Amino acid sequence: MDWGRRGARAAAERGDLLIVVDVLSFSTAVATAVHHGGIIYPCAQEEDQAALAVRFHAEVAVSRKDVPKRGRFSLSPLTYLAIEPGTRVVVASPNGATCSRYGRDVPHLFVGALVNARAVGEAVNQMLQEDDGLCVTVLACGERWQTSSEDGELRLAIEDYLGAGAVLSHIVGEKSPEARLCEGAFQNVESDLEPVLWECGSGRELREKGFAEDVRHASRLNIYDAVPVMRGERLERL
Repeated sequence: MDWGRRGARAAAERGDLLIVVDVLSFSTAVATAVHHGGIIYPCAQEEDQAALAVRFHAEVAVSRKDVPKRGRFSLSPLTYLAIEPGTRVVVASPNGATCSRYGRDVPHLFVGALVNARAVGEAVNQMLQEDDGLCVTVLACGERWQTSSEDGELRLAIEDYLGAGAVLSHIVGEKSPEARLCEGAFQNVESDLEPVLWECGSGRELREKGFAEDVRHASRLNIYDAVPVMRGERLERL
C-alpha cells in the first residue's frame, strides 16, 4: 500500500501490478464510465488536455460546474451514467489521472474504488494465480494542498485509504503491514461508509460546492463488476 505520485513511480520502477484509487472522484468516475461502455484517457496535471483529445479523437471532460454548458462529462461519476458505449473521454485530474499517467509503464494498471472493489480484487487474484511472482501496489492517490507546506503538497485522503482497504480486503496473499492496517481500517467502517465519506474533508468540500450526490454515489460498495485496465494510454473494461 502506497500513496500519491511518488508511489506510482516507485511501483513502475519495481514492475508491480498497480491499482490506482482516487475515490472522490477520478476512480469512481472511471469505474462508472467503463461499466457503461466508455473509454477514458487519463490526463496528467501538466499535460494539454485539449491536445490529447484531438490526438485520441475524444471529448474533453470539463469542470463539474461547466456541465452541460461546455461539455457532457466531468469528474462527476453521474455524468457517465448515460454514456454511449465506445465514447472516448479525456479526463484530467491532479491525483487519480496524474497517478495513472505516471504509472502507465507498469505491466498492469487497474483503477479501483469502493464501487468496484470486489471486482478489482478478484481480477488481481486471477493474475496472481497466473503469476505467483507478481507483486501488487494498491495506491491511495490522496489530495493536494492548494498551498504546499514543509510537509509538501500531498494531503492524505481517508476516502482513498478506505477505497484501497476495500480492494485489499478481496485480495488473497501475503500483505505488508501497511496493507494489513489499511484493510483493517476499511473493515472497521464498512457498515458506515456513506456517513464517513459524507463527513470527511473531501466529502464536505464536494457537498459545499453542490455535488452531494457525487459523494453518495462514491460511497456505494461493489455496485459495479467492471475493472478498468490501462491498455496503451486508455482505460477500458478488462
